[in-house]
Amino acid sequence: MKRRVVVTGMGVVTSLGNEVEQLWDNVMACNSGVHLLSLIDPTPFKVKIAGDVQGFDPGNFVDPKDHKRLDRFTLFAMWAGGKAIEDSGLDFSKEDAFRCGVILGSGIGGLAEIEIQVERLLHKGADRVSPLTIPKLMLNAAGGNLSIRYGLRGPNFTVATACASATNAMGDAFKTIQYDDADVVITGGTEAAITAMGLSAFQNMKALADRNEEPHRASRPFDSERNGFVLSEGAGILVFEELEHAKARGAKIYGEVLGYGASGDAGHITQPDPAGTGAARAMSNALRDAKLEPTMMDYINAHGTSTPLGDKAETQAIKSVYGQHAYDLSISSTKSSLGHALGASGGIEMILTLLAVTRDIVPPTANLENPDPDCDLNYTPLKPVERTINTAMNNSFGFGGHNASIICGKVR
Repeated sequence: MKRRVVVTGMGVVTSLGNEVEQLWDNVMACNSGVHLLSLIDPTPFKVKIAGDVQGFDPGNFVDPKDHKRLDRFTLFAMWAGGKAIEDSGLDFSKEDAFRCGVILGSGIGGLAEIEIQVERLLHKGADRVSPLTIPKLMLNAAGGNLSIRYGLRGPNFTVATACASATNAMGDAFKTIQYDDADVVITGGTEAAITAMGLSAFQNMKALADRNEEPHRASRPFDSERNGFVLSEGAGILVFEELEHAKARGAKIYGEVLGYGASGDAGHITQPDPAGTGAARAMSNALRDAKLEPTMMDYINAHGTSTPLGDKAETQAIKSVYGQHAYDLSISSTKSSLGHALGASGGIEMILTLLAVTRDIVPPTANLENPDPDCDLNYTPLKPVERTINTAMNNSFGFGGHNASIICGKVR
């Protein structure tokens, strides 16, 4: 029999705050974390806005002497992971280290470090490239450093599936505990890709919103005036724990992880299937895994990136899975406030989804002022809505045709 998995801790780094309650309050108020770029000089770029994290200090979760030894995406994970562990109340000195693991997601990893060291190579020579380059830029650096910091010797790996990374990682963490390979897994995602290379590449793909004069209105999922996503960064880390293990230590429980599904589009490397076939299969797989009928779903935190193709495809996918019940669902995209944190987005959104479940409040979709006629579901425009939420789904879809859906709910 599969074991039950619950969430006992949460931590965030976002463009709207680095504390969970601060993030929740800002999202509920439709505040925006999108602003004129401050992390890098915006002058050379056509797109001058982003959801970069301002004033970040990794604090007590990283030894000051190690700040320069870790890339920004790892520092985000150390902060958010440390806050999640602190929130959970776990004392790993009392746990079996081989039953506690780390499974994180990141789409790009240490892009900033790559840029710095390529510059050194080209202008100062091969001997000036830092010996720390590989340990800083590798995608598994965040998970590896978290495991070292807390002495976690259980399953430890990193998932890289673009914008689905965190949700695929959480799905793997869920299964790892379900099938008795661990009792506790630190999971979620982290990303810090707002660099000159990152911004230029996404800008030149014409993937980004360019509403430079109104940054706070640039991310507008399901709105007829949307024209791309807003590049963001951050981390969302959660503690997944086996239910009886959590109960035995008197842990606070946010909710239960009920099901997970994944699929591949096998189509275009960056564009979604217009019919949302792959996304629909991931959602259907998650429902089947959770043993839930579609009519039992209350809320979906949509992938909802604010791209013309993506939002329509997700709408089609939801309709194909949920049928007439699609019109009874509450749906929202919290990227409307945060921007799109790529491989970290699923972790951040899972935290918001769990809070929606525990508080019976649907987060709003900011900037949804003129709904696209092709996106005609209930996307909770502009204001939060109170309703009973027993079960909720979090969707994440990534370049490469990667689709992932994870379901959580109240503990019964």
